[in-house]
Amino acid sequence: MNDAGSWLLVGALLPLLMAAAVLWVADRVGEGLRQSTITVVARLAAVGSAACAVAVVRERPSLDLAWVESLGVRMDLAVDGISAPLVVLTSGVLLVAVALPRTVETDPSEPVPTAPLSPQPAEPGTATYYGCLLLVGFGALLTFLARDAVVFFVGFELVLLPMWVLISRHGDATVAARRDGAALRFLLVTATGSTLMLVGILVVATATGTTDVDQWAAEGGAALGGGQSLAAAVLLVVGLGLKVPIWPLHTWLPWVHTTAPTAGSVLLAAVLLKMGTYGLVRLVIPGVPQGFQTVAPVMAGCAVVGILWAGLAALVETDLKRLIAWSSIAHLGFVVLGLAAGTATGMQAALFGNVAHGVISALLFVVVGALKQRWGSTDLRTARAAVRETAPRLGFGLVVGMAASMGLPGLAGFWGELGALYAAWAPAPDRHDGWFRLFAVLAAAGAALAAAYSVRVLREVWAGERTRPRVPDATVTERVLLLGFVVVVVGLGVYPVLVLDVTAPAVDGLFAMTGAGR
Repeated sequence: MNDAGSWLLVGALLPLLMAAAVLWVADRVGEGLRQSTITVVARLAAVGSAACAVAVVRERPSLDLAWVESLGVRMDLAVDGISAPLVVLTSGVLLVAVALPRTVETDPSEPVPTAPLSPQPAEPGTATYYGCLLLVGFGALLTFLARDAVVFFVGFELVLLPMWVLISRHGDATVAARRDGAALRFLLVTATGSTLMLVGILVVATATGTTDVDQWAAEGGAALGGGQSLAAAVLLVVGLGLKVPIWPLHTWLPWVHTTAPTAGSVLLAAVLLKMGTYGLVRLVIPGVPQGFQTVAPVMAGCAVVGILWAGLAALVETDLKRLIAWSSIAHLGFVVLGLAAGTATGMQAALFGNVAHGVISALLFVVVGALKQRWGSTDLRTARAAVRETAPRLGFGLVVGMAASMGLPGLAGFWGELGALYAAWAPAPDRHDGWFRLFAVLAAAGAALAAAYSVRVLREVWAGERTRPRVPDATVTERVLLLGFVVVVVGLGVYPVLVLDVTAPAVDGLFAMTGAGR
């Protein structure tokens, strides 16, 4: 254990947990904290955690302590090229989430505000709201840093309760029953996926005698028989697939996104969904390679159906926030397709696509959340002023986000999708060429659908000559966030090796251990 560097790992996690505990207690003791104090505590914790997380990625320390000795479970934390981009992404997105003000949706029948937006006054539950954001960030970081399957599961589960609270208590749906229904669906689906994943972890741990995922990768599934490997792969893929989500396990996501607060949607799309794809890379592909080889064609087929299904749904969706949620399902389909191809190129494309989608989806949900606050709803059937005329800065963010969502060259979305298509066209030797080439063709058609629904959004929201009713443009905070997102989206599109050079050594090492095709 690196004693000096291990404190960086503690620093990346502990401030979030401590601040979340303070904020949760503050809402239940005495008169609570003032609004300014709440936001300062949350933002300082996020900044401190982000600084340590960046140092962790740079220094690559490790922490290995006995935790549950009777079960052989250790608090084993470390970062490598596979997890490093996701650690940085999580820290950055958490900073965005706590920077966004907590807002309460107005009834769509009320007049649209015409004056500049002012900060919301402190209300009961505000401290809990920010505490939930921090706890979600803590659970996600723990998941990405864990090198023990049980610790991975604990981090995976920790995000469940705070995200449920964000949706059920702080969701922005005006109809309480709709908000409660979305929260219940999220809880049931995520809990079901976690249960299946836990059973799969126990199958592999029992066969190997360890929960160390690095040891799983080194053994390459040698300790499991063919039936065990297939059973574990099915359990893990279905459990993690509910989180991604892979078609037909996707139906919960659009509903949850519609009712979640803006910060909740940002974290859900940019971070929580990545926990599912990361689990496929960390647990399934190296841990049960024989079982995954059998499951991969079915998983790829489901991913492609999801790309097409979500693209068609987005073409006719009447709620802008739900439309962005459908686009997330489509883009994550490319990530899953790249992983299913079984090559280093496919995994590189998937890891890059994870980061690219995280940034793009966070950008779009920040813009759409800002528009929803101003409009009172995101119903595309309502005639409104063209965003380019009344809120050009928000409009510019929308244009960049939708262009990146199309997969245009020079923007972040391009490389992940192109790499996934290439990997599917030239899959690993143990994959069926004919099926995967068909999947590549169908996925390319799905990319064309993305262009179609992106153009539809820009035509209905951004373009036009209407200038009434006017809405305020981006606030100072929103301008800073939008500028940061645009810089990253363009930077990754122009210079993708910022991520690919980080992930390549770890991917090559993983495939060298498993002996999989390139």
